[in-house]
Amino acid sequence: MYTLFSENFNLDYTLDCGQVFRWDLVDGWWTGVVNGHVARLQQDKGNGEVLVDCSLPKEFFENYFRFDDDLDSILQEVNKDEFMDEAINKYMGLHLIRQDPWECLISYMLATAWSIPNIKRAISLMCENYGKEIEDGYFSFPEPHALVHACDEDLRACKLGFRGGRVIKAAKHVEDGTLILDDIFKVDYEEAKQRLMFLEGIGEKVADCILLFAFEKMEAFPVDTHVEKVVKTVYGHHEYFNGNATKSKIGNWGRMYFGRYCGYAQQYFFYQKRLEGL
Repeated sequence: MYTLFSENFNLDYTLDCGQVFRWDLVDGWWTGVVNGHVARLQQDKGNGEVLVDCSLPKEFFENYFRFDDDLDSILQEVNKDEFMDEAINKYMGLHLIRQDPWECLISYMLATAWSIPNIKRAISLMCENYGKEIEDGYFSFPEPHALVHACDEDLRACKLGFRGGRVIKAAKHVEDGTLILDDIFKVDYEEAKQRLMFLEGIGEKVADCILLFAFEKMEAFPVDTHVEKVVKTVYGHHEYFNGNATKSKIGNWGRMYFGRYCGYAQQYFFYQKRLEGL
């Protein structure tokens, strides 16, 4: 075991806010599978230190939890109004997470029109059927080659529904090199978004989630029904919308209004809306 520490880091907010799906709070420990390893984390509420029980090195989690982000500066930059100020002050310490691109891609393809409990259950079943057992009851995330040879009927047994066929197609694109995930890091936000939306089942919102959580595109501003409601309720009077606040327009507005770190702003008020409503 070892400890992690970063100023203004809140483990609960970071793992509970809906950006990752393979962590659960079990007997006071956040327990999950990450990078092919089982990890158990617990934060001391007094001194902020995070106790880590995992064979992955300390440097992995420092990178995973984006301890290199200057959170104070980022949040100052996106703190544009009273609504945002409230979300920041209530949930200070929420960090974006650097997710594995392949796992993030498939996870958010499964997130289409589904609740978080359903997404977590489906991912768990898929890992159990197509991943490798790490320890009793915990499985790695399936590699592309493991899903390429799955059939739609098999994936339906994992409760994926219509999403199963899309997962197989995405795995084939990655496996045959039609989609090279590492290349997405190298292109700008708009080009990266188009490359992801080439895949069946990935629209603007899902593409933005993947770009924000896995590909360092901090200007991604995912717009789901929660974010749409927040923006229409709190910011709908903004002259930019001119009475026409479509999801696509809201995404463009978010980039304009909050700037280069708008993805952080989105995650703070998304979490506030999930917990508190409007």
